[in-house]
Amino acid sequence: MSMHHNISILGSSGGLAKAILSILNKSIQDKNDPIYEIINNCQLHLIDRNQKKIDYFKLRYPHLEKNIFLYEFDLNDNKRFEKHLKKTNTKLVVDISWADTVEMLACCNKLGISYINTALENIAVDEDEDIERFTLLERYLRTEEHKNKFSNMKAIIGSGMNPGVVQWMALELMKHTPNKMPRACYIVEHDSSFYVDKSQVKEDTVYITWAPECFLDEAILNFPLFVQKHTPLLMYNEVYESEFKVTLGGKQFYGCLMPHEEVITLGKLFDMELGFIYRVNEHTTELIRRNLENLDVLWNHPMKLLDPTDSALEGEDLVGILLVYDDKERYMYNVLTNEEVFKEYHTSATYFQVACGLYAGISTMLLDDIAPGVYYLDELLYKTKVNYGKYLRYYMKDFVIGENKNTEGLLLDRRRSI
Repeated sequence: MSMHHNISILGSSGGLAKAILSILNKSIQDKNDPIYEIINNCQLHLIDRNQKKIDYFKLRYPHLEKNIFLYEFDLNDNKRFEKHLKKTNTKLVVDISWADTVEMLACCNKLGISYINTALENIAVDEDEDIERFTLLERYLRTEEHKNKFSNMKAIIGSGMNPGVVQWMALELMKHTPNKMPRACYIVEHDSSFYVDKSQVKEDTVYITWAPECFLDEAILNFPLFVQKHTPLLMYNEVYESEFKVTLGGKQFYGCLMPHEEVITLGKLFDMELGFIYRVNEHTTELIRRNLENLDVLWNHPMKLLDPTDSALEGEDLVGILLVYDDKERYMYNVLTNEEVFKEYHTSATYFQVACGLYAGISTMLLDDIAPGVYYLDELLYKTKVNYGKYLRYYMKDFVIGENKNTEGLLLDRRRSI
């Protein structure tokens, strides 16, 4: 079995890689973990164009040391990548890099190798200034164009937290009232993570708990996007010009409407209004608002990933869904503090949540019987019988489920201008 499930992880020096390796470092020691046997008997081939040294991995993931093999090359070099896949006898590619999703799928399809990622990436879209206000939608459309051509492989697209766990939550919660279709489903996130030590904070720096460039792409480049009647719709204004109210029992916040993969894919499956409502730390929120008249300047501001290994983080990340009915709302969310996550996994709450979704997807791919094809996670959950939820709950233990006795209505009913 030693060569049976060799896994190649793309983007192994990034923040999310830290979190997923931290989980696998526990899997390999825990006989009850669903993929314990597989991880103990596989090789982990880690690829990055700026690879860290082996000592970095030994120190952080001591139990994986014998399984880890390191490579440094650029994933734009598809021939090199294919050669790597053959030589290492890779059975599953875990893509948490910025490599082009369609190109990676094509390489894996050619060789019949399974593939999973957490987000859509497309190099041509990123480089085309003519479509910079529509990059998320464009990445989705270009993936759609090719998705059904790949029938010699199994792939899950978008199994992080959002996209990923949130679609599972939506489907899970809808099962509770199978005869009543919601009017709307909002993906909601309030991330209050920030440094404990405020003396480190620089006034003009963008601070965020995941890739700052990707955050700004959604926050200041794209138009706000939502879906109605299976149709993606754009609001012709800046994301941070308006906010939308979210109530989850005793918790309440106002967030911005951002374009996101799961909004489009859930909107393809279900006839209801969908949107992603997101609030980040107050420092970054205020910085963007101050520059609303001249958003271009933000690209030239310093950007910093809020990494708890640099300096302690306070706050929490709450991610969930809100289902809206005629007379009430139902919600489900997971909330984790940076303090509790760092203690056990040496990463931030945000990256740990994404890694839980990725772990559930990896386990589904390795253990469940899936017909060949490329699936968005919601599509996989809706059309097939897999144990994603069971695997997810192994590391993401706590979900809050509740009901608001009345409703605040659809998106435009919740909107306030800034």
